[in-house]
Amino acid sequence: MNAAVDDTHDPRLESFVASANDPATDFPLQNLPLGRFRRGAREAWRIGVAIGDQVLALRDAGFIESDDMNELMAAGAAARSALRRALSSALSKDSDRATELRRHLVAQADVELGVPCRIGDYTDFYTGIHHATSVGKLFRPDNPLLPNYKWVPIGYHGRASSIVASGHPIRRPCGQYKDADAAVPVFGPTRRLDYELELGALVGQGNALGEPIAIAGAASHVFGLVLFNDWTARDVQAWEYQPLGPFLSKNFASTVSPWIVTLDALAPFRAPFARPDGDPAPLPYLDDTQDRASGAFDITLEVWLQTAAMRAAGQRATRLMHSNFRDSYWTLAQLVAHHTATGCNLQPGDLLGTGTQSGPGPDQGGSLLELSNGGRNPLRLPNGETRAFLQDGDTVILRGYAEAPGRRRIGFGDCAGTIVAAASG
Repeated sequence: MNAAVDDTHDPRLESFVASANDPATDFPLQNLPLGRFRRGAREAWRIGVAIGDQVLALRDAGFIESDDMNELMAAGAAARSALRRALSSALSKDSDRATELRRHLVAQADVELGVPCRIGDYTDFYTGIHHATSVGKLFRPDNPLLPNYKWVPIGYHGRASSIVASGHPIRRPCGQYKDADAAVPVFGPTRRLDYELELGALVGQGNALGEPIAIAGAASHVFGLVLFNDWTARDVQAWEYQPLGPFLSKNFASTVSPWIVTLDALAPFRAPFARPDGDPAPLPYLDDTQDRASGAFDITLEVWLQTAAMRAAGQRATRLMHSNFRDSYWTLAQLVAHHTATGCNLQPGDLLGTGTQSGPGPDQGGSLLELSNGGRNPLRLPNGETRAFLQDGDTVILRGYAEAPGRRRIGFGDCAGTIVAAASG
């Protein structure tokens, strides 16, 4: 079953939480994303829902019995939808529970927001065809896309233990790399640190080992989406990636936004999915009528950068690019179906990265590698600074939102990380 548009998406709905009615908020009543928060390091993580600039503690307010997010995710799409309907009614402007629920609200600015669930496994896909083409042209000008790209969702298994929440500092990694004109490699802090603009799909209900998930029901196994920054040491990557792919260039950190925007909230922003004319049709196990009709999502994605000098001068971050998830070459359902085609068992909380979501334009690269043409053409920032790759003190902020005529805009909140110097020694 796919999440359907219902009365919880009515753009006329307002909340008794005044900040949720601000047109600029990422978290109106029509969104209701879920995450984990705590009010101090000694407090256990609680499940909350973002509403305006507030967070509501769900177990304290009687909506759930446990603060285990993975348990909630495992309950399935029907339970997730039922919780959304209950929250929409209880947080509405005319709710008879308003006085009671105000006691369980706390400002988001006053809490710590964490990784939204326990992530046991992480797989990063390569669904952004514009990114794959741009990067391919840097290394293989005559053959940018490898022959398998349009047939199989390419991915690799990543490192779940180093996934951190938005706001966590990112330490510049050390690694082994080799300059093109050098005789031997060296070891030291990466000189080509980069970000990657991605979405992450978090698995809800999993599957038993040996039992593939059919494409027709695959989307119902996705609980929701987060923003995802897959930080990359490009010099380390270039030296190590053949023949087995990413390793130390990717394992030092990845950042997720703290709020899971559920597939229910995104239902009004689904869109038809179609391959460009002349491209091969997916093999039958990756093809489904309903997925073709509504497998894409109209989600605008952005990257913002604030350097240390900008911060010191009181200057806000500047936007580097924007793209849209509609341009993804593979759907979420196809990722789930392909991942489990061997019988691989996905589990609640597993993260499927989408790969870098670049747009078709030269100014829509989802990484500095693309925007700077491999470092050869550094970006000039509004304050006169330039960037080919990230410097210590740089803060990268990913943002995403969905909007459509006749619908309330919903967003993901910030996914941010600041680069700090490499460890000494």
